[in-house]
Amino acid sequence: MFTGIVTGQGTVLDLVPDHTAGVTRLVIDTHGLASDLETGGSLAVNGACLTALADTGQTSATGRADVFRADLMEETLVRTTLGALRPGDVVNLERCLPAGARLDGHVVQGHVDATGAVAEIAPQGAWTRLRVSMPARIEDQVAEKGAVAVDGVSLTVTAVSPAGAQQPWFEVGLVPATLEATRLGGLQSGDRVNIETDVLAKYLQRMLQVQGVQR
Repeated sequence: MFTGIVTGQGTVLDLVPDHTAGVTRLVIDTHGLASDLETGGSLAVNGACLTALADTGQTSATGRADVFRADLMEETLVRTTLGALRPGDVVNLERCLPAGARLDGHVVQGHVDATGAVAEIAPQGAWTRLRVSMPARIEDQVAEKGAVAVDGVSLTVTAVSPAGAQQPWFEVGLVPATLEATRLGGLQSGDRVNIETDVLAKYLQRMLQVQGVQR
């Protein structure tokens, strides 16, 4: 479980397909964030919850310490932008929420629902208005003044497209702290981002689907 409050940024060292195992190995320099992460522990990378392999936290062959390693299965590659990462890319990182900690963002599972594209970036002085296009299948899970996670960052939705729009979108406001502490400050028009909608909206959508069938 996460809160969408990014606790650091990492640098991608490698992304290597293992055709024999049917997975892709992702290696990230966490700059100290994963130094005490145990095997099997969770780390959100651009909003996707990943499981640490046994050699996480050890020094890599290049001499870098605190390296996080995880295997990405096909579902992760299809649902998220992680498969498009390249060495040198900067990623948002968040450790899982410890019991008794403050919930400063919102309930984030690290289960990416879809990817979207940056449609518009509009600086508004110190803050920035960001518009993200989204697939129509998650349109009904995003509401004005509701919560959404973009690349793992907890944000409040400030505007949404009209229902049934040909290309649905939502907007969020990025304050200076978010622009400086996360990779969102470096986004450009057309960039792909991971989107996780509010878990309550997903359950409500499913309940309505099931009730409609049962009738």
